[in-house]
Order: sequence, then C-alpha cells, then structure tokens
Amino acid sequence: MKQRIEELLLSTGREGMSSLLAEMEETGFYTAPCSTQYHLASEGGLAEHSLNVFEIMDKLHALLYPEISHDSVIICALLHDLGKAGQYGKPGYIPNMLKGRGKNAEPYQSTAKPYTSNPELLYVDHEVRSTQIAGRHIELTEEENWAILMHNGMYGTFRYQIQGKETPLYLMLHMADMWASRVIETEEEADGEA
Repeated sequence: MKQRIEELLLSTGREGMSSLLAEMEETGFYTAPCSTQYHLASEGGLAEHSLNVFEIMDKLHALLYPEISHDSVIICALLHDLGKAGQYGKPGYIPNMLKGRGKNAEPYQSTAKPYTSNPELLYVDHEVRSTQIAGRHIELTEEENWAILMHNGMYGTFRYQIQGKETPLYLMLHMADMWASRVIETEEEADGEA
C-alpha cells in the first residue's frame, strides 16, 4: 500500500511532495487506523481506506467528469484523511486499553472500540489537520483545499457551509469516501467475520 500511495502522489509532480511523504512516514500514516471503532479500525486502516477512496474516485472521475485534473483526484483521495494520522509528533488515535479483571489481570485492547482519540493531542477536525499538513509541503489548489475540507459533507463540522457551493471535485471525493467507508469496507469486515 505504501509503495502504491507514494508512486501515485509522486506522479503528480507537485513540488514539496517528497517532504510530505517523509512527514506521512513520520506520523505513522501507513500504520494508523482509519477510525476508532467503525471502518478499518485496525493497523494500516488509514492507508487502506485512502487507496479505496482513490480507486472509487478514479472511476468516478473517468465516468462523470474527466475535465478535472487527475492530479487533483490523486491528491484529494489520498490526502483527505491525512489529519487522522496525527500531528505535532502525536498520533491521532491510540489503542483503547481496558483494565483487566482480577488481581493479576493485564490491561487489554478493546475489541468493540480498538482505538480512541489521543487525549494528548488538542482536538482539531481531521479535515482541517489534513489541509494544514498537506499545505505545509505542497500547494493545494483552491478546489483541492475545498474538497478536502468539506469531504465529510453533511456528516462533518462544515455541513452548513456546503449548500450551494458544491463542486465536482468535492462531490466525487464525498461520494468515494462514503462508498468506501459505508459499503466496501463494511462488506470487507462482514466477510472477515463470517
């Protein structure tokens, strides 16, 4: 997954991409979970989700709106959840450890909610973190910045700012993200439990 993500991002030719990739490595992007308990709440889940979103968005791009730059599709799909990995040398999610029962019981990681938000990292919406981190290394276009910032649509903090300002890039990213997290990754987890 790491090699594919890096190849795709480097293919955009954006200045500063190498330093962004180094930060992604340092923050644990490739090993971070994607959520605390829902879709891909497991090691490497964030990278897997990002690739899933890219695969869907790439198909939507070809089918619905090929006029959009393919580089924008790559950048938005692979970096939309970048902020979930963490920032300032702190991971975004940490193992959710429960106290063991009994006198000598060891703590263990919850299976119902394997991760929790890191209390040592001040809360900032991951959409904002994503644009901050990426923007320190590469220049995001206005459309890319908007799409990443708004990608959670009506499920996100900025839900009241979107109405009437939808763009094709934002709509494709939102659809790809929802389809990956609500359909593909849910089906994968259900198949894994069977």
